[in-house]
Amino acid sequence: MTEAILDLAEKLGTKGMKSITVDHGKEFSGYKQVEEQSDVDVYFAHAYAPHERGANENRNRALRHFIPKGRPIEEVSDEELMRIN
Repeated sequence: MTEAILDLAEKLGTKGMKSITVDHGKEFSGYKQVEEQSDVDVYFAHAYAPHERGANENRNRALRHFIPKGRPIEEVSDEELMRIN
């Protein structure tokens, strides 16, 4: 996840990505590396507070409108995601 965030931060630049708010999942354990190697600030949401990650929750809801919850995300092609987005 760290490399993906760093790649995205590089592509979007400082105007496109200033900060991210994450949960306490192990996939975000490299947050220090993200902060050190980019201009992106990393914030942590409180446990059981999805409203603190509003943009994430809204995006998930929009994706699930097109991709049913039972369908593995790995089966969704990049082309399909681009059409949804």
